[in-house]
Amino acid sequence: MRLRALLESDRLGLRLLSGEAELDRPVRGVMTTDLRDPSRYLRGGELVLTGLAWWRGPADADPFVRTLVDAGVAGLAAGEVEFGAVPDELAVTCAQHGLPLFAVAEEVGFAELTEHVVRQVSGERAGDLAAVVDRHRRLMSAGPAGEGPRAVLALLASDLDLSAWLLTATGREIAGATDDPLPPGVGPALAAGQLAALRAGRPGPHRVEPPAGQGVYSVFAVRGDEAAPGATPLADWLLAVHADAADWPSERLDLLAGVADLVAAERDRREAARGVRRRLAGQILDLVTAGAAPAEMAARLRVAASVPLPGGGDPDWQVVVAELRDPGGESASGPAARAVLEELLWDPTSPETGCAVAHTEAEAVALVPVCRLAEAGTAGAPLRAEAIAGAISRPLAAGLGDGARLTLGVSAAVSSAGGLRGALEEARHARRVAAARGGAVSVAGHEELASHVLLLPFVPDDVRRAFTERLLAPLRAYDERNNAALLPTLKVFLEEDGSWTRCAARLHLHVNTLRYRIGRVEQLTGRDLRRLEDAVDFLLALRLE
Repeated sequence: MRLRALLESDRLGLRLLSGEAELDRPVRGVMTTDLRDPSRYLRGGELVLTGLAWWRGPADADPFVRTLVDAGVAGLAAGEVEFGAVPDELAVTCAQHGLPLFAVAEEVGFAELTEHVVRQVSGERAGDLAAVVDRHRRLMSAGPAGEGPRAVLALLASDLDLSAWLLTATGREIAGATDDPLPPGVGPALAAGQLAALRAGRPGPHRVEPPAGQGVYSVFAVRGDEAAPGATPLADWLLAVHADAADWPSERLDLLAGVADLVAAERDRREAARGVRRRLAGQILDLVTAGAAPAEMAARLRVAASVPLPGGGDPDWQVVVAELRDPGGESASGPAARAVLEELLWDPTSPETGCAVAHTEAEAVALVPVCRLAEAGTAGAPLRAEAIAGAISRPLAAGLGDGARLTLGVSAAVSSAGGLRGALEEARHARRVAAARGGAVSVAGHEELASHVLLLPFVPDDVRRAFTERLLAPLRAYDERNNAALLPTLKVFLEEDGSWTRCAARLHLHVNTLRYRIGRVEQLTGRDLRRLEDAVDFLLALRLE
């Protein structure tokens, strides 16, 4: 906008005191100050607002005006509240230095003036930025994937002062405008809020306010090809902006929607690049199912692991099986499960690496190259069920409809093609264990197949209720009457393997108090926790509850 536009607004009621010849200066921002020297906060092109609290006399005019002129500001607007009028000496000094000066009447608030300028400037800058984004669109569509998304986010930061991030459906960061990542926990919170809003049918962009005072974010959906088999919001990307878009002008909303569409083209490109790995995974799955010789699968595995893992050498392989059931729980979608599984197992920081995922009508099967020597949490490390569950449960549960479920099973790592058949069966068994539990999202690993945990989900409900009622009902009733905390104490005692000192320290109790409580448990149930059989019964009852 130009300074002249400020005088054309009747609502603002500004009066020009000097600088009529300079009214065609462009305004790039607005800044309010009462500092005698605000130079450190000026970048040039601002309309400076001041309440004149710095004014002590005529001698103050020249240093202040020189500071603004040296910084390259567009103009100065001074309020009349402090002195009833703008001092004449200030008007004369501004005229001498060619600085436009406006008088702001008492009834006009600086907040109102600031809002007017910001709206005008942001709308014009959004239009300019839209042209730049369009050029990026053409460049990205003509060339290979690369820094495209990051470059566009950097434009939002530099031209509109918008901090923006590109996230997966579970809140993992793909790219940001700067090297500063989102604060811990914000990504999953944004993803959960976005998926919940989509499930409720609310129009975007969606306003999400993460916990712990992290501010307000506006989230735009980055949709892939909705006609593709298995397309699901559970595998979409998100464009998150650290701002509240509720009051944005239509130009800025249209710009962000265009950026989301631009990034969607990058997502579609990556989706197409997965075709080779998908075909390989499908061929390997067919060979495993048919009981083919390992040599027939080995060559395809080598191609599927085309990117070397840290440390070099041939990778081991893990199998992950996923099933995604609809809200009625009646049917499962293999293509949709494949789309979700690919996003879950894809490394956003290394887009060229990843797993090979195939699907049947009802399930998805991923072949994941891993390095057994890699430390947990590093690139190429073996997958663990609890780590996967911790990362995905909250966001995906928010996006699943009532009654819909996502269940996953993770196998142990095998070192050759010959072990894939066993790994596939192990992953399917683990998935069935996960399905037998509650929750919208459930993950089980191979470790649970060699534990009593494998058996517990398949205990009939009537047997489960009878067993737990007989052992735990007396303790529950006693706790309700006396607030004695016998059940929590028993649970911690068993978790600490019957150690009196560790259990007492964890519960912040004196050992004698702990002995009294355990003794009361034994009296009420007729069991002896020194006997292995009785301790195991209590452990199973607590796990079945």
